[in-house]
Amino acid sequence: MESFSINGDSLTLINKSSSGGAHPCFVTTNKLGFILTANYSSGNIGLLRQNTNGELSDLLYVQQHTGKGINDRQKSPHAHSVWFDADDLNVISIDLGTNELWFSKLDTLQQKLTPSTPTKLAMSQGAGPRHLSIHPNKKWVYVINELDCTITLLQKNKTEKYKIINSISTLPVGYNEPNTCADIHTSADGKFVYASNRGHNSIAVFKVNNLNGALKLIEHKPTLGDSPRNFSLSPNDDFLVVANQLTNNIVAFKRNKKTGVLEFTHQIEAPSPVCILFQ
Repeated sequence: MESFSINGDSLTLINKSSSGGAHPCFVTTNKLGFILTANYSSGNIGLLRQNTNGELSDLLYVQQHTGKGINDRQKSPHAHSVWFDADDLNVISIDLGTNELWFSKLDTLQQKLTPSTPTKLAMSQGAGPRHLSIHPNKKWVYVINELDCTITLLQKNKTEKYKIINSISTLPVGYNEPNTCADIHTSADGKFVYASNRGHNSIAVFKVNNLNGALKLIEHKPTLGDSPRNFSLSPNDDFLVVANQLTNNIVAFKRNKKTGVLEFTHQIEAPSPVCILFQ
């Protein structure tokens, strides 16, 4: 891992530290300065910390995943993303390879991750969980499954544990061509969920039932490019911007806040875009 300072439109390297595994593909931070990274090929989570100057500590702890799934891409653990839950201390790690969500708690004194009870939650066989989006009410979590192209709704109970409620397809009825899912986001008002399809090359738009979190499909919006690996909502939720990795273009859509639907506005060329972040 590397830490940089932002100087205008340039980056200056501060320092480097080990991520604790092979092919880190996701990184997140909390308000306490702790950093978690998901190492895909080695199937583990690395814990580090940054000081007030942005300098990275040495690697503090590694959480190693074990297990496998039924898909050819699930022969060993593949940690794909890791997330701090609502309180910045509980941690959800998503492993595509073991087909599970791993739950742990950040011990800030010993600077390590300790397993929660239960430690794991299995997705449907072959689902291949990849990313998640936490609803603004902090009670519902939407997990996007890369391999079976579904979104799984999790609900937090009174003891702060999650259970699976149901899953819904991200694809149109009757679509049988190759597809994998990639990214998922919830609007700030909690009324809509958006998910990307690679193959169908679309953003699936869902309306959220405000009583139980259930999703209802509204539309599939073509991304005007191939393999929308990542997308993001603008800070005011007025726009949704998509990175089409294989066609080298970034596409902006105007978002209707009342209906959730998307309308194309503009696109630009960009070499193999894989991530969209608003500063």
